[in-house]
Amino acid sequence: MTYQYWHQDIETMPRPELEALQLTRLRDMIAYSLRTSFYAPRLHAAGIKGPEDLKTLDDLKRIPFTTKDDLRAGFPYGFLSIPKEEVIRLHASSGTTGIPTTIYFNREDLHHWTSYVARCIYGTGCNHTDVFQNMITYGLFTGGLGFHAGGEEVGMLVIPSGSGNTTRQFRLMQDFGTTVVHATPSFLLHVESIMRAEGVKRDSLKLKRAFAGAEPYSEDTRRRIEGLLHIDVYNSYGLSEMNGPGVAFECQCKDGLHLWEDGYIAEIINPDTLEPVRDGETGELVLTILCREATPILRYRTRDLTGFYTEPCACGRTHRRIRRITGRSDDMLIINGVNVFPSQVEEVIMAMKEVGNNYLIEIEKDGVLDRLTVKTEVGPATFMDDSRLLNALKERIRKTLQASITINPRVELHESGSLPVSEGKAKRVYDKRPKDV
Repeated sequence: MTYQYWHQDIETMPRPELEALQLTRLRDMIAYSLRTSFYAPRLHAAGIKGPEDLKTLDDLKRIPFTTKDDLRAGFPYGFLSIPKEEVIRLHASSGTTGIPTTIYFNREDLHHWTSYVARCIYGTGCNHTDVFQNMITYGLFTGGLGFHAGGEEVGMLVIPSGSGNTTRQFRLMQDFGTTVVHATPSFLLHVESIMRAEGVKRDSLKLKRAFAGAEPYSEDTRRRIEGLLHIDVYNSYGLSEMNGPGVAFECQCKDGLHLWEDGYIAEIINPDTLEPVRDGETGELVLTILCREATPILRYRTRDLTGFYTEPCACGRTHRRIRRITGRSDDMLIINGVNVFPSQVEEVIMAMKEVGNNYLIEIEKDGVLDRLTVKTEVGPATFMDDSRLLNALKERIRKTLQASITINPRVELHESGSLPVSEGKAKRVYDKRPKDV
């Protein structure tokens, strides 16, 4: 296979040179961080009064972790390191507290971000001949404008369709010959079911690739989307605190996500002890940005669970790869004292051909115990009026789930298309237990 590189000299840079570049850029970030009201006292307390106080990359560990709560506490300008008059864009994400995490960009920051996204897109085999339909939310969410600018940088014809209105999405694909789409994995599964419902023929579309991100998903889900839509699906990783999309991406090998180490320093820690894990072990990803002047963020706890690959990639890139995100350390469910990740349920569900493309997880109280119910649609080829077949399928799902998560769940089967569908990030878990219990 012939591999495409956006910046081959950087993407294949020898590790000693790459780490020297990281140290230079980290010192630049320290200089900007010392201008912020949030980091200045923290860095001084750690004995860091200037960039020269970082002698090696190991000195980064002298700096305390940054959390989402810190970003909210610093709202609105606690992390801004340049005069507000030099800021040309902001993005924000809200949470349960109602206080958003806000990220600022100057012109150079946007240039860097766009370049990283273009590197990701081009590395999958795309080029200026492609038609790119961006089926993700625009606005304060970084996914829309981030991929939009990256696609334009590559030279693709970009269709800013946004999320939702699936019928119109198909019309755009057919009218303009869309070859590449960007969407959440749950929406891509929904697209296939709507194709069947509306009689859209696959041969009327020119789709070749999809970029899927914004929510964790399993390898079985990827294979299901690829099989249903007859396309290559590439895993994307990013988060607004680190610009948005473009932090890490799969290359044409589809064997882990290259994390662009000229723009980010990655650590993986045990979320309980906060100590580094050994290479290859799963832990929480911690990121330091090296490519944004307006809002430097040091040692950010992403809460995303992953691990480093220990062997090099066949494509020749030297930037380390991370495994697909399996979930978040703060998304773990404790059910009757057992730790359960939603991704464990998805792995079981999506591996069964008789099961449809949508599922929900519901937890309720049943007396003093927790009750777990897994609701899943059946595939269009499964007859809902054959009770023996349905009961056998329910029992097989129940036993397989119990073997995986050690909890005996209730299983409900629903007709295809009957469970609620989200056009943005999928909401899979409904925890209905009283909050004070």
